[in-house]
Amino acid sequence: MTRPPEQTVLPPWAARHPVARLATSYGAQPHIVPVVFCEFQGALCIPIDGKRKSGRPLKRIANIERNPAVSLLIDEYRDDWSRLRWLRIDGNAEIVAATPQLAAVLTAKYPQYQRIQVGTSAIRILPGKCRTWAA
Repeated sequence: MTRPPEQTVLPPWAARHPVARLATSYGAQPHIVPVVFCEFQGALCIPIDGKRKSGRPLKRIANIERNPAVSLLIDEYRDDWSRLRWLRIDGNAEIVAATPQLAAVLTAKYPQYQRIQVGTSAIRILPGKCRTWAA
């Protein structure tokens, strides 16, 4: 599913949210990790950045290469449970080059990228089905 670059994927509250959870799967065991993300050209992008890693290839990348079906969960917790909400986006992911334009969007959302390298690749999710819930 391709969206025009000017069309937004996320509602404003979710687009501003700093962290999401990315779920990938290959085989029987799902794999979930917290990620930073942004909207970019009608897709959701997650950088493979310069933060410290284990030294092993990232499981999320290996899973996506074998099975591109992913879910991204953006949730907002409040002590006032009448204000809880979440958005789950199911879609297909691919590994792409991180362009200077993508790096600029990420740096605008996350000032930490002024000190940490955005990286040379990213996970690009083309949204399919979206489900949302609010109290």
